[in-house]
Amino acid sequence: MIVLKILAAPVMVALSLLAAMVTFLFCVASAVCELGCIVLTLLSLILFIGGQAVGGIVFLVLAFLVSPFGVPTIAEWLVDKLHSAKFALRDFITG
Repeated sequence: MIVLKILAAPVMVALSLLAAMVTFLFCVASAVCELGCIVLTLLSLILFIGGQAVGGIVFLVLAFLVSPFGVPTIAEWLVDKLHSAKFALRDFITG
């Protein structure tokens, strides 16, 4: 059992570094997505006023995907799973 713990230690370090990088990238991407959501919503309104309903609908769908309810929610779920795996491995090593 001690051999498995020794072998798991470098994986734990790599997983900790990966989790930190992914969390930072998630924070940056979520800020960019928030700005993108505003821009896409404004573009969809311009397209609706201009009489291009299909383009307006497409931009509204894209705005929903980059809004906090779309792709960032999935990314947040994945980041949480990565942190859960890191803590489970840490508990295995220290337990």
